[in-house]
Amino acid sequence: MNCTEAGARVETPPKAELAEPKPLEPEFQRGEGPWEAPLPPDAAAPAKNRDARNWIPVRSLGPRHRERIRAHLIALDERSRYLRFGYAAQDAQIALYVDTLDFENDEVFGIFNRRLELIAMAHLAHRRADAARGRDAAAEFGVSVLPKARRRGFGRRLFEHAMLHTRNRGVQTIFIHALSENLPMLKIARNAGATIERYGSESEAHLKLPPETFASHIDEIVGDHAAEFDYRLKRHAHAVEKLFKRSEKTSNGDG
Repeated sequence: MNCTEAGARVETPPKAELAEPKPLEPEFQRGEGPWEAPLPPDAAAPAKNRDARNWIPVRSLGPRHRERIRAHLIALDERSRYLRFGYAAQDAQIALYVDTLDFENDEVFGIFNRRLELIAMAHLAHRRADAARGRDAAAEFGVSVLPKARRRGFGRRLFEHAMLHTRNRGVQTIFIHALSENLPMLKIARNAGATIERYGSESEAHLKLPPETFASHIDEIVGDHAAEFDYRLKRHAHAVEKLFKRSEKTSNGDG
């Protein structure tokens, strides 16, 4: 919605001058988007309104999602697996990793498209404080995004979610251990204010987080509820679509 100055008169163009609505972008027509096609940027709209229009829901994952997680990681190409795990992980190694995910102590969350395909996911592994080593509690962040879903800000959105989740658990340090050639991941960390140290072929990014607040907890609660509602809507729409296709197939005499 365009913003106008208070008291300004808005002229309505004649019907003949109204432009035809533009079709959705191809990827959203295919059902690949996480929510809906983002509206074009409006220079007159406040920044917070533009952010709301491009909101990306992030949903927590649990043990019942192991198969979806496995399918997501196996769908990664060889290069993506190399950057995510630090080596070209084979299917068997990925399966072992998924089987050993600790949902009790760690946090796993992801982004689903309209077909309920897990197109991006992150693993936040909590590391306890070690007084003997002079090491504070911290959380390690790892992320993967399917090649077809890249360049849409999903990795950045998952990192923002991880930062909020981490600080609300009383942990004030989040870090990333990545290959130095994983420039997109290191860029996300750098843009968030992290300090990056390079050790040859590997790098570590450390980010100090502010203390938790009442507002930060409210932000997390609202975000979690909205993401759950979004997922339920997608699941219902997906079920209706499958039922419609089945009915159409039957009416055509194919069933």
